[in-house]
Amino acid sequence: MIIDRTEVQDINSFSRLESLQEVYGIMWVLVPILTPVVAITIGVLVIVWLEREISAGIQQRIGPEYASPLGILQALADGTKLLFKENLLPSRGNSSLFSIGPSIAVIVILLSSSVIPFSYNLVLADLNIGIFLWIAISSIAPIGLIMSGYGSNNKYSFLGGLRAAAQSISYEIPLTLCVLSISLLSNSSSTVDIVGAQSKYGFWGWNLWRQPIGFIVFLISSLSECERLPFDLPEAEEELVAGYQTEYSGIKFGLFYVASYLNLLVSSLFVTVLYLGGWNLSIPYIFVPELFEIQKVDGIFGTTISLFITLAKTYLFLFFPITTRWTLPRLRMDQLLNLGWKFLLPISLGNLLLTTSSQLLSL
Repeated sequence: MIIDRTEVQDINSFSRLESLQEVYGIMWVLVPILTPVVAITIGVLVIVWLEREISAGIQQRIGPEYASPLGILQALADGTKLLFKENLLPSRGNSSLFSIGPSIAVIVILLSSSVIPFSYNLVLADLNIGIFLWIAISSIAPIGLIMSGYGSNNKYSFLGGLRAAAQSISYEIPLTLCVLSISLLSNSSSTVDIVGAQSKYGFWGWNLWRQPIGFIVFLISSLSECERLPFDLPEAEEELVAGYQTEYSGIKFGLFYVASYLNLLVSSLFVTVLYLGGWNLSIPYIFVPELFEIQKVDGIFGTTISLFITLAKTYLFLFFPITTRWTLPRLRMDQLLNLGWKFLLPISLGNLLLTTSSQLLSL
């Protein structure tokens, strides 16, 4: 049997084409997933550098300056050090729970970032229930902290895990009620639609002015969810050494470190999306309609401008939680729970009722 050389070349070309199609298919799945992960990780490095520089300024001292110019790569150097440090396991602890806990804390926050719109066309998952998906996913994070505290077989770690669970339950309900109010004003639960609903009057159309009470409650609840001062009870150094992180070292401690700043970044992005107009410019449509319609511009230019606006608002807002770390004292546990259940919950519920009444009257 004689096989034509042309037929052999066609078969080889067809097999190469199939291989290329498989590679492109894998890249089509991985690139949209890995791109936000890499971008958010870079954002975390920027936050760590900002916090160290701002903290140094508040305390009138010199911040990091040896790891690259202005100490920009100091966070990367610290992460590399943790990567190569010895990974210790408690001798009488539960190694499975001890190892899974930090992973859950990071994965949950990365999943919740998938519904954040950085521009009109730059969002990983534009879902109709995107904002409530964030709340549902973020409620899983305390489970990882309890697993870490219990698996450490350490009284300080266990108390830290219990505090984290109690704190999360206390402040998730007011936060959810504030998000419900925003959804009612926007007539949608999609994060993209919520940003679009704030674009009618520019700066004065932001939900910050339409929901001032909700903004304050959301801000306090977000600080508590991020376990930032004055709400860092789960890892209070003076009382619990480091809380649920006490027995951790190496890369597992690094995961908790990354999760803390990831949570802060994601919460600040949600504040920008829900209350600060997202990627919208603060110029009303009647003055400069060409610039105002940047939210609907396709292509690299419009996406880049929108991304820059979103990140600029986010990092400007980050100055608030960073400065509170060095200006406010830590609350006691009973004060923290009283604030959540006796003050923020009734206020957020009343704000929701007022928002519902105004929407019904406007129909």
